[in-house]
Amino acid sequence: VLRSRIGLAGQYAAVDENLTGYENLRMFGQLYHLSGSVSRRRANELLERFDLVGAAKRIVKTYSGGMRRRLDLAASLIVAPPVLFLDEPTTGLDPRGRLAMWDVIGNLVADGTTVLLTTQYLEEADQLAQQIVVVDLGRVIAKGTADELKTQIGGERIEITLASGSDLTEAGEVLRSYSSGELQVNVEHRHLVMPVTHGAQLIADVVRDLDAAQIALDDLALRRPTLDDVFLTLTGRTATEPEQPEDKTAFEPMVRSAR
Repeated sequence: VLRSRIGLAGQYAAVDENLTGYENLRMFGQLYHLSGSVSRRRANELLERFDLVGAAKRIVKTYSGGMRRRLDLAASLIVAPPVLFLDEPTTGLDPRGRLAMWDVIGNLVADGTTVLLTTQYLEEADQLAQQIVVVDLGRVIAKGTADELKTQIGGERIEITLASGSDLTEAGEVLRSYSSGELQVNVEHRHLVMPVTHGAQLIADVVRDLDAAQIALDDLALRRPTLDDVFLTLTGRTATEPEQPEDKTAFEPMVRSAR
């Protein structure tokens, strides 16, 4: 009973490359002991849902990576489980394929499926997840919504990149006049970051003071922390840096249906 209520799609497609897309779905239906008529109906429904009707009779080895991933996800839904586990569902996909997979996952949630996924693409977690859990060395070190996690490491930040490194000290003094937060300075890239509150109200004044001090800028931005910033703060590295052999850090977003 439990098996029929849980679906799983791993990081790599688990479909048979020597069968057609339709044959793969029929095979999964048989593995779940569906009757012939039900497995045929579900196979056709899923092929249409995942935009694979035109490739239904093609051997899977001729599919693109995105098509294989969609077929693998379709196979995990052959019995329409209420809970679906996804492990790195967009790994290896190009940007178009990744966006298409996001749409598929969003539609599953809208239809009432609870989705739990792991991902190294933090933009993906930000886009999809209602709840996020960060696990480091087997321990949960943070959890919450994307906004809650970002708030934990601070609010808005004014970031400036100077045209000349000789202006770093004076530019830092200007930024410090608007905040008591910790100023971050990257000398090599002539880059300064200062946490602020009500940044939208301050940005014009900051630009005015920098201009009055004759400090030339290459770039200026007001932004909120990203999930990459959260990951770096919590673990001391970015999500794309190689992990140590014993490391078990992961973002585990939960994309939950609103039932």
